[in-house]
Amino acid sequence: MPLLIDLSKLPEEGLSIAGDLPPEIFDFPEHDDAKAVSPMHYELTVERFGTELLVRGDIAATFEFTCVVTLQRFTQTIHLADLALSLEIESEAPFDIAEALREEIVIELPTDPRCDQADEPMECKINSPYLVLDKPTDSDLSSAPPPPADNRWSALDALQDLNDNN
Repeated sequence: MPLLIDLSKLPEEGLSIAGDLPPEIFDFPEHDDAKAVSPMHYELTVERFGTELLVRGDIAATFEFTCVVTLQRFTQTIHLADLALSLEIESEAPFDIAEALREEIVIELPTDPRCDQADEPMECKINSPYLVLDKPTDSDLSSAPPPPADNRWSALDALQDLNDNN
């Protein structure tokens, strides 16, 4: 899944490239919540400035996540418009920029995905029967017995009484 830039054939004015990298580029572990469901699409301009390769343009990929609130699965596209990467050229061999593009997308993945941020936003609200605080109770909490006295602080209270006598 490389995206190779042949430095020996890179025009002085730069090169415009567009295409897709397969979803397998993300290669997340099986137990990971995020699943790539589309290729990573790119539209880039690549230029060389001395020992640096400047990559500018747009990249996007769609992922499936589980909402942290509702536990529903949803899709969200991570789109980076106006991407600008400066990559150090270490040799004159063809330069693979795929991993750098992958990292830029992965950094933008939500840490707490919510379905109200989906490509087709959903209501992101916990169903109230699942909340303990929303369940009706038959007992009156005010009639509960008081908690047992905590004698661990009595030694400190005695010191406070000595200090007040001075």
